[in-house]
Amino acid sequence: MNILVIGGTRNVGHHLILQMVDRGHRVTTFNRGQTPDELGSAVDRLHGDRSDPGQLMKALGGRDFDAVVDTIAMRPEETQSALDVLDARIGHYVHFSTGQVYLVREGCSSPAREAEYEGPLLPRLGSEWETREWQYGVDKRGCEDLLAEAWEAQGFPSTRLRLPMIHGERDHYGRIHGYVLRLLDGGPIVIPEESGPPLKHIDQRDVVTAIVKIVEDGLGHGEAYNLAQDKAWTLEVFLETLGEMVGVRPAVVRRPRAELQHAGVFPSCSPHSNPWMSVLDNERAKKELGLSFANFEGYLPRLASHFVDPDLPPPQAYSDLRERELALAR
Repeated sequence: MNILVIGGTRNVGHHLILQMVDRGHRVTTFNRGQTPDELGSAVDRLHGDRSDPGQLMKALGGRDFDAVVDTIAMRPEETQSALDVLDARIGHYVHFSTGQVYLVREGCSSPAREAEYEGPLLPRLGSEWETREWQYGVDKRGCEDLLAEAWEAQGFPSTRLRLPMIHGERDHYGRIHGYVLRLLDGGPIVIPEESGPPLKHIDQRDVVTAIVKIVEDGLGHGEAYNLAQDKAWTLEVFLETLGEMVGVRPAVVRRPRAELQHAGVFPSCSPHSNPWMSVLDNERAKKELGLSFANFEGYLPRLASHFVDPDLPPPQAYSDLRERELALAR
């Protein structure tokens, strides 16, 4: 198959491209070219700003693809430009969405199910941080709505994947890596007094496996699917388990979330406490797509073993904010 990946230099996209190449597919990437990649000579690279329809057209106009995986469409206008450029010239379009499309909907249950997408939206929220999170969910809904309308109107063959927090060795946010470093530096880990949502995340390997199956088997045209692990953990169980894996008993200090936000350390100090973290029901993806998902027990040991390497550069948020967190803890 001839496959285009829009984005593809960081976490999931990187692994997806390598998997597709290993499976004999021809892969082209389109991104700004600002992040060095390690994808090898088998990948054809196109560069440009996907938010500029002219650059997208210049790079992709006249090319046909069996499938396109769009990992970075953030706003409706970016999805619309992809529709304008790629319509009638692709066999399948896979869109990376987010579980946050449910969190901006009034009264949505948890875990959220695909059937609960429709409904009135929450009003724009107050603080700068809340507004930014709200806007992200609203914009991703705008992307999804355009794809759903295009499927209904002209049969544009898209599949929308609603994703929770994705974990992997290349997570550029350094979330699990940050927890490991906070454990190893003697702590304490500073978390909000208020409980966050249950942790029902996903391993990047399962995301890649799902996309490969969807693309190769031509599944899910016109549909949206939640991808997530089966079991939900509390933050406390996560920290205790991760601590056992790295040989450190967690020390925790709790402070009001508003205090941590005011100090500028939240959610970086404990990203798993973020109330904007989605909790998704995965039954439809398992039943209709034949997918299965590893739980923390299955993939956390691999990541803990990877992130204890002292030669790995620390996440930027850890380097910038750790002293401020420790001052708050004292």
